[in-house]
Amino acid sequence: MSRTKRLREEVYKFLSERERANTVEVFDHLNERFSWGATMNQVGNILAKDRRFEKVGSVRDFFRGARYSVCLWSLSGRNHGDSGPSKATA
Repeated sequence: MSRTKRLREEVYKFLSERERANTVEVFDHLNERFSWGATMNQVGNILAKDRRFEKVGSVRDFFRGARYSVCLWSLSGRNHGDSGPSKATA
């Protein structure tokens, strides 16, 4: 069992409600939701390595008083019943 199971499930719920969020928004949500929180490295690894999430772009904006480029994330299409092209035979 992974050490970040609760965090992963919370990220899944958060992205299913919001459809799209950047890394800083996910980080802030996790740290508001849980008393122990998460590090930015944990959040980045959760988003990058879990197949349920996919990177859909990036945004360059002011976060925490400086200009950063952060990734935008959403749920992967594989979780919405999309299995790709149908395998119908003719």
